[in-house]
Order: sequence, then C-alpha cells, then structure tokens
Amino acid sequence: MRSYHNLAEHLQYLEEKGMLIRVKREINKETELHPLVRWQYRGGIPEAQRKAFLFENVIDSKGEKYSMPVSVAALAGNPDIYAAGMQCKVEDIGDVWRRAMSSPIKPVLVEKGAVQDVVYMGEELTREGGGFDLFPVPISTPGFDNAPYTTCTHWITKDPDTGIQNMGNYRGHIKGRNRIGVFPCGLGQDIFVHWQKCRERGIPLQAALVVGAPPVVSYAAVQKVPYGVDELAVAGGLAGEPLELVKCKTVDIEVPAEAEIVFEGLIRTDVMEPEGPFGESHGYMHPRQLNPFMEISCITHRQNPVWVSFISQVTPSESSVIKKVGYEPRFLDYLKLTLGIKSVTRVVMHEPLTNLRKVIVVQMKQPKEVDVWRALHASAVYNQGVGKIVIAVDEDIDPENMDSVMWAMSYRMKPHQDVDIIKGMVKGHAPPFSGASDSQDVAVQADPANESSLLINAILKEPFPPVSLPKREYMENAKKIWEELGLPPITPQAPWYGYSLGQWDAELEEEAELALRGEHYRTGDKLAARQVKV
Repeated sequence: MRSYHNLAEHLQYLEEKGMLIRVKREINKETELHPLVRWQYRGGIPEAQRKAFLFENVIDSKGEKYSMPVSVAALAGNPDIYAAGMQCKVEDIGDVWRRAMSSPIKPVLVEKGAVQDVVYMGEELTREGGGFDLFPVPISTPGFDNAPYTTCTHWITKDPDTGIQNMGNYRGHIKGRNRIGVFPCGLGQDIFVHWQKCRERGIPLQAALVVGAPPVVSYAAVQKVPYGVDELAVAGGLAGEPLELVKCKTVDIEVPAEAEIVFEGLIRTDVMEPEGPFGESHGYMHPRQLNPFMEISCITHRQNPVWVSFISQVTPSESSVIKKVGYEPRFLDYLKLTLGIKSVTRVVMHEPLTNLRKVIVVQMKQPKEVDVWRALHASAVYNQGVGKIVIAVDEDIDPENMDSVMWAMSYRMKPHQDVDIIKGMVKGHAPPFSGASDSQDVAVQADPANESSLLINAILKEPFPPVSLPKREYMENAKKIWEELGLPPITPQAPWYGYSLGQWDAELEEEAELALRGEHYRTGDKLAARQVKV
C-alpha cells in the first residue's frame, strides 16, 4: 500500500488544515479563474495567508458547463502547501530533497491504475465535445494569451538511445481537440534532446502529458536534475518508496498510476509550427516562435478527475514557489558540499518580479575573501540564465529581505573594490527576444553569449559599530507589552534588535549599562575629566 498522497488525498489534507478554498459560484475559465487567484499574489496578501483554490462550478465564455473541477495553487500556493504535498515540515524540505537526489528510488510497473479508468481513442478525440473539449483548461493571461494553455503538465519522453525516461514541466498550447504545442524552454531541455535524436532517425517522439500527478511527481518534474536521471525515480526518493507506474495504451511510455489525466501521442519531428505567445514567469509575454507539437492518440483519466493548473506569469506565483523551495537547497548543496565552500550558510533566489533566476543572495559566515569570490563566481555559472546579479552577505543580513541586502551593499562594499563583471554569459529564459516582434514566427535557437553577470561582495571587511537598535532583551520585553496592549500583530523584520559588529569596547559597554541604571551622570563626570583645550 502506497504511503504518498495522490491529488485527491492532498486536497483533502489541505482542506482539513484550512489551506483550501472551495469556490462554488460559477466561474468563467477564460476570463475569471486565473485573475481571481492572481489577486493573492498581487494584492498584498502575506505569503502565509495564501491558499489553494478548488473551482467546482466552471464554465467557459460560450456558456459550456464542466463537470470537472479545477484546482489552482494547490501544489505550491505557499511553502506550507508545498510541504503538505511533500508530507513533511517546511524546515525539512531541504533534507528531503538531499535524500531524494542522493538516493532516488526506481519506480515499479503495475498492471492497473486509476488513471486508466476511462479511455478515449479514435473518433472520440476529434468529435465535437471530445478531446480537449472535455477539459476546463483555463486561460492564464486573459487579454494576451491566444488560447488556453496547459501549465501544470508534465511531459514524459524517452531517450531513444538509452531508454531512460525524462519528465519536465512545460506549457502546452491547445490548438485543436487532438493537437497541442509544446514549448521546450530552449535548447538545453532533455525533451528537446530526445526530439533531436528522433529527428535524426526520421521518427516521431513518443510522449505522454500527465495532469494531476501525485504532488511528489510535480515537485520532481520542475526540478533541475542531471541528464539521464529519471525524475520519477527522484519522485520516489521524495516519497521514500517506489512510484507506481502503468504502461500507456498507445505509446511506449510509463506514467504515474495515481495521476488524474494522461494525454498520449506523437510529437512530430518532421515539421514545427508557430506556438505562443504566452505570459511567462519572467514577467513578460513570451513571443510566438516555431516549436514542436503533439498529435493525441489516446486520453485516459480516473473517475471524476480534477484539472490542475499552475498560476505562473509575474512572480511571486505558484510556479515560482514550487521552484524556489526545491532549487534553493540544491543550490546550497552545490556551493557548500560539491564545491566545499563551508562558510556558505544559505542561498536565496530573489522571487518578486525577478523569477528566481536573476538575483541570487549568498549568505556566508565569517568567510575568507577567496571563498567569497569562489561562491560568487560559482553561483553565476550554476545554471544557464541564473545569477545575473549575485550578492554575498554576512550571516546577520536577512537574504530574503532586499531592504536588508541593500543596507549591506550601501555600507559593506565599495564598488571599485568589491564588484566584478563576468562577460560572455547567456540570458536564458528571459527577454529581450531578438528577431521576434508582433506575430513573427521564429525558430528556437541558442541564445548568443552577449549577457553578463554582476558579482557584489557585500561582506564585512573590518569591524563595524553596533546596529543602532535596542538590544534584544529590551525589544523582546517591549514585544510582550505590545501584545498585552492588544496592538496589531507584528512580524519582526531583521534587524529588529541591536548587536555588536566588532567596533565596541568594554568602556562603551559599561557606559551603556550605567545609562540603563540611571547613572549616566557618572559617565558625564568621567568625560568632563577628559576635556581638551581647542
């Protein structure tokens, strides 16, 4: 008996914990669904108060009603929701990922799975009301997207040389009842490598598109793992047990037995067609370009399935949270364990608007200067398009708080001494998009190495005066009084108390103690004895 949750069990758990909102009123999937959820990311709602949504009465702009509900933000609406899907505490997420990456667990093949309770083939895929007509796929960026796009959709393909499956999460442009475009996010993705190998052989690429997988599968699908590592084995590592898979009906692909929906088919390798535009996580509309597409040969789903959609586009979003909580521990392990920079204590990928990739803050504890620069340079080349701006800060600086980071940059670094620029970088998944304008169709191509990275050493180089806030014990006492008075709840923002940074001696400490006891005249008398003529 499996112990990892499928989607239904996960949603039930979220509801029991007060993290799920059921929306029973009629909601238009084209114009209302994503904008409603968007407000919890653009409406000033604190991260901890963001929820998962389950829309139970979905219609489209033509008045079509769907029996199938739609869930949004149910996998990573906030870190607590993500942790619920991992079935662990938030503070243990990093350890679970380390276990999964070091000890992946190979999945097992089973004869039957709920995902194949209902099967559609042949004319059922192309008739009116069939194929994609069955599914309430929402429009993510109303007013700009040119179609509904699948977002929480895990594409599974197989390396024709090794037979090893790969799973990645890519958007899907719905173009017909049995046709969907795929955006492989650039030349470095495994699915594109598989596509190129099949093109060289003159054969199509077999594929399966999975919707509503068990949460651990979704978390593995968005993670960056080395080429040749099966993400479903990583998902097993997250679960602590093998994932159960079933064989697809029409293609040689194995899919999670507990998923909600699977689309099977062939990705053509002899032709491509225009795909996009779509609102992307870098915060801009990604322009139309020539991309592969899949022709559906079979659709299977469980009884009473739920359609799952990621909310992405401008960050923060569910899409950025699901990456951030998994990427950061891996980034830390890379610097601290793989490269042996022991002074690194934390890596934070800045989320609001910048989409994790561009601004990286590396927190360090009493590092040697050589290790600071090693960490900065290594961060800039960790992954394509990651680390356009990399900042090293001390342990007392909150890397999640850009006000705190800017404070360190303002006083702990000198631009002419503590800044380096690396040329010859590539921008990765981000604008500007050369050669693309309006509806021009551009074939996917490698980015030129015309970008650069800015490295900033904002580590303390010498002793500083204390932080000019009351010492911790006085702030803690004042917090108790604040709460006794029934004042609005407060969330301490670092720095919220004063502490020494080295430029503070015993005499100054004694004078401060005298002031606390009301004996500051003693200090005044002492200072009077030190008068000098001017």
